[in-house]
Amino acid sequence: MVKILKEFKEFAVRGNVLDLAVGVIIGGAFGKIVTSLVNDIIMPPISRLLGNVNLVDKFIQISKLDTEHPHTLDAAQKASVTVIAYGNFLNVILDFAIVAFCIFMIVKGANALRRLGTVEPVEPAEPTERDCPYCLSKIPIKATRCSHCTSHLEPVETELELEGGLS
Repeated sequence: MVKILKEFKEFAVRGNVLDLAVGVIIGGAFGKIVTSLVNDIIMPPISRLLGNVNLVDKFIQISKLDTEHPHTLDAAQKASVTVIAYGNFLNVILDFAIVAFCIFMIVKGANALRRLGTVEPVEPAEPTERDCPYCLSKIPIKATRCSHCTSHLEPVETELELEGGLS
């Protein structure tokens, strides 16, 4: 039992679990913001365009009532009427579309930042100079005599010459 508790502690304290917990909490709060955006800002103008119809209250009654047809979803639910609440479903779809678009934009931005941070490695240019082994002065890589101490030097073959690129 002690071993299981120790393993659980290691699991719960790992960074991934904490990151996930923070993500879920922020995601829940973000979901509330999007729901408010849809219900309080986006749907009223759409309702106005549709002739002051509250889309959330749109439903199809499935069960029959002895009394008259309820006019709002809330009234139908209080009367225990079985309904298909397609207006509410449209609201939830709109919520989802906005959240999905926001997540897409966040991932797109994160990918752009990641690409910005990674620079293609540049291969270093082939050296054009070398040190004279006698006086340690810089001389052209193909020199056979040092211009400073006049020592005779062994010619150096560059990679291009070895590959047959230069003659």
